[in-house]
Amino acid sequence: MRLLFATAGFAALHLFLWWRLVYATTERGSRWRPIGAAALATLAGSGLAARFLVPSPAPLWLQQLIGWPGWLWFGAAMYLVGLLAVAEPGRWWLLRARRTAQPAIRREAGRDPDERPAGGSADASPAAAGMPRRVVLSRAIGLGAVVATGTIVGHGTVEGNRTPRLKPVSLPLTRLAREFDGYRIAVVGDVHLSALHGRGFCQRVVAQINRAQPDLIAIVGDLASGEAYQLRDASEPLAGLRARDGAYYVVGNAEHYTGADEWIARVEELGLTALPNTRVELPGFDLAGVNDLIVEERDLPGEVGPDLAAALSDRDPARASILLAHQPNIIREAVDWGVDLQLSGHTHGGQLWPVHALTRMRNVQLGGLQGYDGTQLYVTNGAGTNGPPLRVGAKSDITVMTLRSAQA
Repeated sequence: MRLLFATAGFAALHLFLWWRLVYATTERGSRWRPIGAAALATLAGSGLAARFLVPSPAPLWLQQLIGWPGWLWFGAAMYLVGLLAVAEPGRWWLLRARRTAQPAIRREAGRDPDERPAGGSADASPAAAGMPRRVVLSRAIGLGAVVATGTIVGHGTVEGNRTPRLKPVSLPLTRLAREFDGYRIAVVGDVHLSALHGRGFCQRVVAQINRAQPDLIAIVGDLASGEAYQLRDASEPLAGLRARDGAYYVVGNAEHYTGADEWIARVEELGLTALPNTRVELPGFDLAGVNDLIVEERDLPGEVGPDLAAALSDRDPARASILLAHQPNIIREAVDWGVDLQLSGHTHGGQLWPVHALTRMRNVQLGGLQGYDGTQLYVTNGAGTNGPPLRVGAKSDITVMTLRSAQA
């Protein structure tokens, strides 16, 4: 059913693109109409193939071959349709205004309002040398939309594939002991290792984390979009992560789709410590982790969902506590358990403006730091991308969080 609905919806969007970019910009009998239909059908097929095959169990070389053009077009089509839709009222108004004004102009000139200009149509424009005004206007709007889309997608591709910036954040923890004032945590989320973001991208992320020289590394889920066995080579650089108190990891929805246990085994093989509904007692605070809410939301078979009781019960309430949870929406339960700080990802900061509005509707928080009844929630924009390898209005980041003691 998902395939059927996605195919029908994508076909409808491409029919709109053909209508506005091809049909409306050409005259009857033009050879460009069937050529444009064939080109858009090919692009639609490419986008759908990327949507359903990347990621998948298919060989990585095939995913790369299909994924790059398909996902880039998927993103481009979204912006192109949006720009043309936004321009539609203006196009309608300009054509209507022209038709309304022409009879009055002819009456003032002493001509019959219904008389057509010699050698042209009622929509003729002097600048178009007899070409219908609707065609001239449609070409101008179509060209503008294509140029704007190309600019947006070009910028988004650069942003979506660059090394994530280091983002400094400082926050106080009431129960953090004075001697741990200045403790630094590198918060890393949504790396999404895949056929599109492979070993080279992972190496750059690891190098950037190590450059920050953190005391602890917290990977807050969606490390990879794909099977653990497929991405062994891509994930290998994670063995080079360096922090005094180690690197800790919780799974996100992406790992639950392909098998959380396999990814937990893989990261532990690389020297990281996984926290599946459990915690560790570090010298300065308790660090807990929970599995992702997606297990409960979609009733995923064979997967274990979040269990805050298992992760947080029987701990010393006098100690500061930090919870790693992929989705920010678990914050209400974290508040009930008296957590001081929750570190999350999942939102990508919206990833694609203005689609970020939908992301904001589904999550209690899009990004940054916010307080909830005594518990602070920090949501990182994440390091990678999901779906189209683009970022528009939501720069990737690795947050370098400096904890401050209220007792200092």
